[in-house]
Amino acid sequence: MMIKQVLTRAVIRSNRRWFSSDVPSVMKAAMVRETGTADQLKVETNVAVPEIADGQVLVKNEFAGINFIDTYHRSGLYKRELPFIGGQEGGGVVVKTTPKAESAGVNIGDRVAYSVFGSYAEYTAVPAAKILPVPTSVPLDVATACVVQGMTAHYLTSDCNAGLIKPGEWCLIHGVGGGTCQWAAQMARLRGYKVIGTCSAGKESVAKDKVDELIVLDEVPGTSYEDYSSKDVVQQVMRITNNVGVKCVIDGIGLATFDISLNSLARRGIFISFGNASGAAPEFAPLKLIAKSAFLTRPKLLDYTVDRVELLYRANEIMGWLQSGDLAVSVDTTFPLDQAPEGHKYLEAGKSKGKVLYKI
Repeated sequence: MMIKQVLTRAVIRSNRRWFSSDVPSVMKAAMVRETGTADQLKVETNVAVPEIADGQVLVKNEFAGINFIDTYHRSGLYKRELPFIGGQEGGGVVVKTTPKAESAGVNIGDRVAYSVFGSYAEYTAVPAAKILPVPTSVPLDVATACVVQGMTAHYLTSDCNAGLIKPGEWCLIHGVGGGTCQWAAQMARLRGYKVIGTCSAGKESVAKDKVDELIVLDEVPGTSYEDYSSKDVVQQVMRITNNVGVKCVIDGIGLATFDISLNSLARRGIFISFGNASGAAPEFAPLKLIAKSAFLTRPKLLDYTVDRVELLYRANEIMGWLQSGDLAVSVDTTFPLDQAPEGHKYLEAGKSKGKVLYKI
């Protein structure tokens, strides 16, 4: 009997090493059961807390990032198996681990950020390989903002241009009054590029110190979006660059800017089309590139964070810039998770002047 009691206590102690005792069995989460408008994002309170496999951790979320890609999943533009918990960016504290996760250096109580599906919830199961440690000097809301928008801006301004732009050359970045491209404009300048930015008149105050030259556009009536027909952007780009054009365009707007971006390029420049804020970019005939022997790429973050080495390379550089003050992050608005549809509506209306988050 004595041996059995000792063994039982040992098992209990061992199990406690891997999890916090206050993890519930159900949680609150914002679910998508049918694709469609923002109102299809429904907050439910009896969703099962995810189980974790060896090599994963359970994160108790404090914040979840709201990104345009989340709206594409919710609307059905990008297909997901239904139903699903929304989101793919979160930040919080580790409350449960596994032996493989701890051997990778992730422990209960760690402040972390991550990008995996299912972050619009109180708890998310995350592979340890996807965990980003958050320095104590970086607030969790800022760290959460880093993961999708910050990492996206990092690859857009580093490896994605394939070395076709050099320090001292011009780069055009659309929508620098919003989230991802505020980051991208700052990172491009940190790498020595000269930046031309576009933004709407309502976001000029946010954007003006992020770029070398700013093209301010009227707003589409009834929205906060840039009206790209209100000014001749290509003409202004050519004036700024002495009719050379830019060596790189970073374009998350999509439909409204596709031809502008293509026509703003310099010889052997690269057009990076990474988003669809105004609608999906049109079908494209490669022969259009021949005028300037230009390049076009349509990248995604997963292909630029293919392993933990690459993930940490990007994260560590971003965290270093934040700690040194070289990179300024604007958290625009935080919605409670109970107002999940309102967060998507705010982003889709083009109102954001920085990162938009849910407070969990």
